[in-house]
Amino acid sequence: MQDTAQSPNQQDVNSTSNTKPEGKSMIEIDDLSFSYDQGKTNTLRNITLNVPEKQVTSFIGPSGCGKSTLLRCLNRMNDLVETSRITTGQIRIMDQDINAKNVSAIELRKQVGMVFQKYNPFPKSIYDNVAYGLRIQGIKKKAILEEAVEKSLRGAALWDEVKDRLKDSALGLSGGQQQRLCIARTMAVKPKVILMDEPCSALDPIATAKVEELITELRQDFTIVIVTHSMQQASRISDRTAFFYLGELIEYDTTEQIFTNPSIKQTEDYISGRFG
Repeated sequence: MQDTAQSPNQQDVNSTSNTKPEGKSMIEIDDLSFSYDQGKTNTLRNITLNVPEKQVTSFIGPSGCGKSTLLRCLNRMNDLVETSRITTGQIRIMDQDINAKNVSAIELRKQVGMVFQKYNPFPKSIYDNVAYGLRIQGIKKKAILEEAVEKSLRGAALWDEVKDRLKDSALGLSGGQQQRLCIARTMAVKPKVILMDEPCSALDPIATAKVEELITELRQDFTIVIVTHSMQQASRISDRTAFFYLGELIEYDTTEQIFTNPSIKQTEDYISGRFG
């Protein structure tokens, strides 16, 4: 992708995007450009948006638009790509520049958890999966671990289904249960933000409905940012929606506004299925 690439209706891009929602912001992204090839081309270009605290924010757009890349910037997963770099701009979470030299990526990920597209429980027991992060942090007291495991499994709407088989392998759970277990594992270390990269794409409709219901409940305690290929899912579960195309933020507003009365024609064309 070249920096000179132009999206349709380019003159309208960002003209009326509501990048600063009312209320307290948990994540502030300011003029962010990002490259995977040492700055030769930018996969993300001049992204500015604020993510409000304790709401669900969805990133939508066609494949290759940069939404997953931006999500991975939020907990520095892109650090694992040696040639990647932020070429301009800044990301602040809880008023802290997450790419500052004194910020540890490991410490950041304790506050910014991630649930991946493909559920990935460890080949351990259900109990040990949830307790894993706490043990890594040095927590060994049995009573504390048991309380945290139960609380996290309840929070992930999974406790009643697994409470009698906590010592069984997590790999014996259904796909939907495994994904909710991964959410419980993320919750156990008490992050402030949970990132979800297409968490329902590998699930059947019934399991998807359970995960969506869970996400709706989790917004009471967590700030959630979700990448989804499903516009229907974004419209059901998110408070705010950001539409991306060719590495640019086209429009960002309340989900109701984006899906019922978008300000930019390109957004309307995508929502209505005219392209993408």
